[in-house]
Amino acid sequence: MKNIFRILLFLLALTGIQGLQAQGFQTVKGVIIDKQSEQPLVGVTIQLLQVEPIIGAVTDENGRYAMEKVPIGRQAFRVSYLGYNAITLPNVLVGAGKEVVLDISLEESVVQIKEVVVSAAVEKDKANNDMAAVSARSFNLEEVNRYSGGRNDVARLAGNFAGVAAANDSRNDIVIRGNAPTGLLWRLEGIPIPNPNHFSTLGTTGGPVSALNPNLLRNSDFMTSAFPAEYGNALSGVFDVGFRSGNKDHHEYTVQLAAFSGLEVMAEGPLNKKHNGSYLVSFRNSFVQLANAVGIPTGTNSIPNYRDLSFKVDLGNSKLGRFSFFGIAGTSKIDFLGSKVDANDLFANPNEDAYARSSLAIIGMRHNLVVGKNAYWRTVVSFSSSGNRYDKDQLIGTDKIKPQAVTDVDDFTNTASVSSYYNRKFNARFTLRTGVLGQVFGVNSRVLDRENRPDLNEDGLPDWVTLRDFHGNIGLWQAFAQGQWRLGEKWTVNGGLHGQYLGISDKFALEPRLAMSWNFLPNQTLTLGYGLHNQMQPMPVFFYQEQVAPGVYQNLNRKLNFTRSNHFVLAYDRRFGTQWRLKAETYYQAIDHVPVQTFASSFSLLNAGADFVFPEAGTLTNKGKGRNYGVELTLEKFFSKGYYALLTGSLFDSKYTGSDGIERNTAFNNKYILNVLIGKEFKFGKDKRNAFTFDAKFATAGGKFFTPVDLAASQKANKEVLQDNIAFSERLPNYLKMNIKLGYRVNSKSRRMSQQFFVDLQNISNHKNLFVRRYNILNGQINDVLQTGFFPDILYRVQF
Repeated sequence: MKNIFRILLFLLALTGIQGLQAQGFQTVKGVIIDKQSEQPLVGVTIQLLQVEPIIGAVTDENGRYAMEKVPIGRQAFRVSYLGYNAITLPNVLVGAGKEVVLDISLEESVVQIKEVVVSAAVEKDKANNDMAAVSARSFNLEEVNRYSGGRNDVARLAGNFAGVAAANDSRNDIVIRGNAPTGLLWRLEGIPIPNPNHFSTLGTTGGPVSALNPNLLRNSDFMTSAFPAEYGNALSGVFDVGFRSGNKDHHEYTVQLAAFSGLEVMAEGPLNKKHNGSYLVSFRNSFVQLANAVGIPTGTNSIPNYRDLSFKVDLGNSKLGRFSFFGIAGTSKIDFLGSKVDANDLFANPNEDAYARSSLAIIGMRHNLVVGKNAYWRTVVSFSSSGNRYDKDQLIGTDKIKPQAVTDVDDFTNTASVSSYYNRKFNARFTLRTGVLGQVFGVNSRVLDRENRPDLNEDGLPDWVTLRDFHGNIGLWQAFAQGQWRLGEKWTVNGGLHGQYLGISDKFALEPRLAMSWNFLPNQTLTLGYGLHNQMQPMPVFFYQEQVAPGVYQNLNRKLNFTRSNHFVLAYDRRFGTQWRLKAETYYQAIDHVPVQTFASSFSLLNAGADFVFPEAGTLTNKGKGRNYGVELTLEKFFSKGYYALLTGSLFDSKYTGSDGIERNTAFNNKYILNVLIGKEFKFGKDKRNAFTFDAKFATAGGKFFTPVDLAASQKANKEVLQDNIAFSERLPNYLKMNIKLGYRVNSKSRRMSQQFFVDLQNISNHKNLFVRRYNILNGQINDVLQTGFFPDILYRVQF
């Protein structure tokens, strides 16, 4: 702890070298397009407000504008165009070290020309995808960096939204409305991607550290139910993110140090200015590994080693359309050595050595072709690979130095994907989008285990058992059509149809989607949404092999159907002026075709996905059920007048029925979630363009239900045995956490440099949140495992 505070003092002193500087300026630029057709708008006026003399700009034939000599600090802009609803963008943060890019979408007025003044923050209640009408919102980079407890991770940002549970300090799994985290769909640049986390495992969607760098993200969407028809193969939600383009006029650089995301170097700048191209590239390396390498104590004997590279290359406009290339590459590893395990560590065993390795690679090309005046064709092609290897050795003998391999996991998946859709705006009232998506998964999956296995061949060693061994391809094919009808200023209807076919099981699903919005008063809207959603089973389920005779294994899960979910949502949204918003949603979700075991048991795949490994449950059948229902509330004060506030609350119930016919609580049934966030910015300096920032977060959630340990059976077997007949009958204590984040932002008198520093004091009360109760083979008792106590997260960023 002493070394951490030394680092904090050094960084604070470094940021303090800037004094109170003279007036500085920056450039604000971007592209303005039509929201439905995404065509550039020529002649749009954008004006800087509250300054004299007036500063403004007009878009050119490509929809581009550039406004120079914009004062440093938070500024407001007004955008207007004949025949379109005008908007006002307040509280845009303008810094010295980096030019500000504001890409803006305008919506054509349906019945008459009038001005609608909307703050940029208020637009967060709407997704960037204009056909997502319910249970959706957008988010931006500033929010990821602003909120306390975020760890520079977009997945943890989602934990602040209504209906999302994040009561797990060790992982960033996104649990939506009581659904398993495996029900989430990740998309990057419009195409599905594998789990974007370090230390990921086959079948999961989260991890302890994100490989998705938020410094590269543009405004992105997060959806929690009844999402539009273009999204398929998901049960609970969609995280649809995109990389921004680099600066098209100047080279810019960022150097950043953060406790979780590590040391980062990022560069961006123009490529082929004639065609308006750019590049953006970033590399990150884990901070803990670097600290350990230079002799700084890290408080752990198991050093997480991870790194990632992210990039986007935009080739700009050409006669063949606009091409861009994007990608992520990451590796991670950690060793748990028995000789270095603390006696109180229940996550590792002093009688074992364990080695975990994972890798991730995504590369893609996106092509956008303008077709006529009101349509475009977008195609994305990508190739990804993700793999993880896990080896465990038991240490035998009195000296415990002779290792005996007992677990061998080797999973690797290559995925080739192509997505293509056509979008046409027929008029101000009607827009249609239709497209296809094809994915081919090439899978090599092998799991061998002989821990606590019998010695049937009498060679003196436990026999290896093959839990899965699959080498082959799986095809998933999807198609959709969706339209938006604006029936005047008060009514909007979004509807569509999605279909998907899975080759390995020869199953087909057809899914209707519908959302109707009624703006019955100028500041109040009611929205009713429905969606039928299907999702293929996680890869480990399809590849499980059961031993049907000595030495004979058979795969009986290959014909499993999709898990199916019906979503019903009713939402009420009210705006109080331009700065406050109230949103309430109530929902019901009926789930069926859930894989459960073929014999009477409490097992269900609705409880899988929030652990570091995927459960091996044997042969399954689609006879399980589940249901989730609840109500959510969001009260938000968007950043203005130097402060913001966010309150989100959820009351819900999440149940499932296994093959034993008994309805139980799911593993994710917290019952309630409450988040309260506030933040204040204190400006200082001659021109008030530097700032101290204060952010705080209070989070609490009901305790999770869990299956109690059978102590007598565990002692007899020398391993943990659970009481399956009373599964999920006991509950952990309620989760509670309080964070305070202190920051310092300074802009140098040279317009090409700005600095930001913060220390995020997480769990300042050092509250003892209970993570799990599990059997400890060292003392033969049931012990409590606690979550993270007080921890100071840091970030220091320089932009120039």
